[in-house]
Amino acid sequence: DVQLQASGGGSVQAGWSLRVSCTVSGVTRDEYTIGWFRQVPGKEREAVSCIRTSGGRIWYADSVKGRFTISNGYAKNIAYLQMNSLKPEDTAVYYCVNGATKGQGTQVTVSS
Repeated sequence: DVQLQASGGGSVQAGWSLRVSCTVSGVTRDEYTIGWFRQVPGKEREAVSCIRTSGGRIWYADSVKGRFTISNGYAKNIAYLQMNSLKPEDTAVYYCVNGATKGQGTQVTVSS
């Protein structure tokens, strides 16, 4: 079974940085997509970014473009989301997905 585990969230002040990580296991394909979503209680889930394990085909939501950077780790089953210049509106539970499988999220809280 495919499993994803997000880690690295925390509480920071506006303007600071955080990096969250996603570790994927159980995928048998050589190449696949890892995506990051975020969700605030009472609001719709928002797609944030995604990357192919080959390193190509990167996508960012307009709300994070220029501030967030997604990358693959040395081990291709790991994806990082470097979040710079964080804003209070970035506060959410961040979780990673592969296809229809969603991992346990990690809380990111940004205070003004």
